[in-house]
Amino acid sequence: MDSGKETRANTSTRERLGWMLLETGRITPEQLEKALELQQERDGKLGDILIEQGLATPEDIAVALSLQLNLPIIDLKRHTVQPDALRLIPERTARKHTLVPLDVVDDSLVVVMADPSDLRAIDDISAQSKLRIQPAVGNPIDIREAIDLNYKASGEIEQQVSQFPSAPMPETEADSSASDERVAQTPVARTVELLIVQALKARASDIHIEPQENRVRMRYRVDGVLQDAMSLPLNTLEPLLSRLKIMADMDIAERRRAQDGQFSFEVAGREADIRAATYDTVNGETMVLRILDKSLPLFALSELGFSEDTLKKYQDMLGSPYGMILVAGPTGSGKTTTLYASTNSLDRNERSIVTIEDPIEYRFEDIKQTQVNPKAGTTFAAGLRAIMRLDPDIILVGEIRDTETARIAVQASLTGHLVLSSVHANDAVGVLFRLVDLGIEPYLVCSALVGVMAQRMVRRICRHCQEPYEPSSDERKAYVNELGQEPARFHHGIGCNLCGDTGYLGRTGILEVLPLSEEIRRLLLKGAGAGEIREEALEQGMVSLRKAGMLKVREGVTTPYEVLRNSFSIG
Repeated sequence: MDSGKETRANTSTRERLGWMLLETGRITPEQLEKALELQQERDGKLGDILIEQGLATPEDIAVALSLQLNLPIIDLKRHTVQPDALRLIPERTARKHTLVPLDVVDDSLVVVMADPSDLRAIDDISAQSKLRIQPAVGNPIDIREAIDLNYKASGEIEQQVSQFPSAPMPETEADSSASDERVAQTPVARTVELLIVQALKARASDIHIEPQENRVRMRYRVDGVLQDAMSLPLNTLEPLLSRLKIMADMDIAERRRAQDGQFSFEVAGREADIRAATYDTVNGETMVLRILDKSLPLFALSELGFSEDTLKKYQDMLGSPYGMILVAGPTGSGKTTTLYASTNSLDRNERSIVTIEDPIEYRFEDIKQTQVNPKAGTTFAAGLRAIMRLDPDIILVGEIRDTETARIAVQASLTGHLVLSSVHANDAVGVLFRLVDLGIEPYLVCSALVGVMAQRMVRRICRHCQEPYEPSSDERKAYVNELGQEPARFHHGIGCNLCGDTGYLGRTGILEVLPLSEEIRRLLLKGAGAGEIREEALEQGMVSLRKAGMLKVREGVTTPYEVLRNSFSIG
């Protein structure tokens, strides 16, 4: 194409875009003039500059381009990107030009573009796809999200797997530092990298590598739910696990004994700590990788899902100068996130905060943090005993797992320290009896414990595809039982590109806060049962887990199904 013709076309397009925004009152003449000057200096796109300067939104630019070029606007949240179209344009090209191929119609490729006036981009994708291009306008933010969601690594993984060695991979190929370029580009190492990268893109917290009779099943846990990711040939299991074992400092020759380890992984500016665990099954060795994405921001307490009332109760508990505060829930319920958010809210200037964790998932400034290391003799109990000699004001213990740790934590809380920790229990009242089961006398529980919080994580309804619906009779009944009234309307997600057709995007907490009042202490000391103590706690205003969940249903945050799936009703 003639470069002069292209320049004139793009210049004309920019002028028309600016005048259209000017005529619709989106920008002033002075703002347009300044934006055009910046555009000339940077040789960038006028729309990008207007968005950067806060003078227009991506939606404003999309509407103006649609009117100007007489092209349709396509909402990628409501349209499914077809695999046949996706295969025609490489991910690198899609990112370079901020576009996503949507569908193949006859001999044309429908492409959603942030800038359909970019003639060079259209020529580029036309040459690659060998099809006529039908451009459409899209929101650039939606386009980038669609690229992340739709360009999966499965195609490249298949290509790498086809190059795996037929014989078992020699240890020298698996064993090398991550900086060794030769090893990093081997098919096995490249496949491991692609699996982890795709998991990060999918917002997965875990990768499950599971051998079956005739295949290797790969699953990602996203928003607390396992989803099938892909299947690989059975002969890929041994080289993949060998590579991961070396990275996690495990014994590559050991296949029958359970092992665990960890390693760091960095790609495109995102850093993640990965914990690996293996276990022998009837079909072969399985491995689970727990991903701790360090690029994600640390939550504040107000972002965890507290209602105004429960947040105040919990903050009052944190304001105690000494005593023990416990967070309860099953694995994956967000206990560590709550403990970190709690620690982050405390004063670090006038008080000394020391932690003992397994593992350290987030590093704080001005806090002394210690990693559990059984090989070096650093267990929760041993570490907690040593911390007591460091003149701490606040102690965070990652988890109370045994009697010894529980006794030392209670002792610390009774000697002028504020102790934060987690424990496995079904609900807040259950924590009291869990401590008794661990050998802590009821009078010590009453003296040491400031309060307890139990929590669960529920998936949020995807706001991009949310709509009203009619729930099942069981869901409606459960809602009415908790809140005592019929809802005005239920909502759910119908599924879209941005939520992976699940109808959910992200998670929030449902929380049950129990401060230890004098009446609760009296009941525990006289040997009352869990039901009696729970009844008293509810009378004092404790909101149960299930009720907290149904309140979020009323707000349109989640669905009754999610609440029922993650909580239970007593009585």
